[in-house]
Amino acid sequence: MAYSRTTTTTKPSPSSSSTLGSLAKEISLPEDAQDTISSVSWSPAAHHLAAASWDGKVRIYDVDAGSGAARGVAMLAADGPLLDCDWAEDGTLVVAGGADAKTHILHVATNQTATLGSHEKPIRGVRFVSVPGSSGTPIVASGSWDRTVKYWDLRQQHHDAVATVACGERVYAMDAKANLLVVATAARHVHLIDLRNPGAILRSVNTPFTYQTRAVAAFPDGKGWATAGLEGRCGINVLDEMAAGNNNFTFRCHRTPPPPSTANKQQPQQKPQPTQVWAVNAVQFHPVRPAVFVTAGSDGTFHFWDRVAHSRLKGYPAGAGVVAITAAAFSRDGAYLAYASGYDWSAGAAGHAPGVRTRLALHPVTLEESTPRKG
Repeated sequence: MAYSRTTTTTKPSPSSSSTLGSLAKEISLPEDAQDTISSVSWSPAAHHLAAASWDGKVRIYDVDAGSGAARGVAMLAADGPLLDCDWAEDGTLVVAGGADAKTHILHVATNQTATLGSHEKPIRGVRFVSVPGSSGTPIVASGSWDRTVKYWDLRQQHHDAVATVACGERVYAMDAKANLLVVATAARHVHLIDLRNPGAILRSVNTPFTYQTRAVAAFPDGKGWATAGLEGRCGINVLDEMAAGNNNFTFRCHRTPPPPSTANKQQPQQKPQPTQVWAVNAVQFHPVRPAVFVTAGSDGTFHFWDRVAHSRLKGYPAGAGVVAITAAAFSRDGAYLAYASGYDWSAGAAGHAPGVRTRLALHPVTLEESTPRKG
C-alpha cells in the first residue's frame, strides 16, 4: 500500500511579514553538549527537558515556565552516541538508546541509572508506551538497526524483552501516541502497530519518498502520522483509510530556490541554478492544537503548518551560526518549542567544520503560529 500522491506545494513570499517570523525572542539554553544533539523530549508532567547527544549523554534541564531560564538537574551517560530519548508519563523516568545497543533508564529525582536490555545493533528509537496487561507500569519500546522492535517491562529484572516484532529492515525513526506506534525503516517502509495488540504489525505502507525517511510523528490522538525525509518533503496520513481523501497529502518544504537569473541576452545558454533541497530532520505536532505541526531541517529553519488547511502559518530563518536543526519538540502545554542545532552529519566526517556550535534553544510559541486557519 502506498501513500496518497496528492501534493500540496506552499510557496509563501520570502518578504511577507505575515509568514516570516523573528528570532529575537529565542532563549538559549546551556551549551553543555560536546557533540550534535540527536533528540529532545519534554516531560509530560513538568517543565523538564531531556536532550540526547552524540557525546553519549542525556542531559535533563529544569526550565522556568515563565522566563525559559534553565539549569541542569540530572544526566545519563552511555558507552556511545545516544540517538533518541523519551519520558515516562509521570515524568519520573527517561529512557535513551543509541550506538551501544542498550536501553538505558534514568530516574531523574535520584540520578540513578539502569539498563533494561539490549539489541544486536544500535538503537534508533525509544518510546514509553501503554499496553494491555501492564497494570500502569511503563513499558519501553525500542527500535533498532537489527530490524526489530522490542518491548521491555520495567518490573522484570532478567533483561529479556517481553515481546519482539520483526520489521524486515533497519529502524530509522519511531514515535508513539495513544494506541499507535509508528515505525519507519529502510527501504521506505512504515509499519503501524496498534498498541492494544503490540506484538503484531497492523499495517505496512510505503512512503512517497525516493530517499531515506528521517523522522516520523504520530498524531496526538493516535489517528494518523507524519513522515519526513531527506528530499525536502513531508507526508501526512490518517489511520482510517476510509477517511483518507484530502487528509492524506505530501508537500515540499525546506527548499531554497535559486536567486533570480542573472543571465542576459548575450548568455542565452546559461543553465539555471538548481533549487537546494534540504533534509527534514524533525516533525512534531502541537500537543494542544493537533492540526498544527512544525518541521525543522538541515537548512537551519523551522516552520509551523496547518494540517487541515494545507498551508504554512509561520516560518523562521536560520539563526546566526546555525548550520542545521537536528531535533525539535513541543513542551507539554505547547508554550515552547525546543530545538537543537549543530552539524547533522549529512556530509560525513569530511563535512564537519570544527567551529560549528552545538546549540539548544527555546522558541516561545505564539498564538498566531499555533492557531489553525478558519474556514
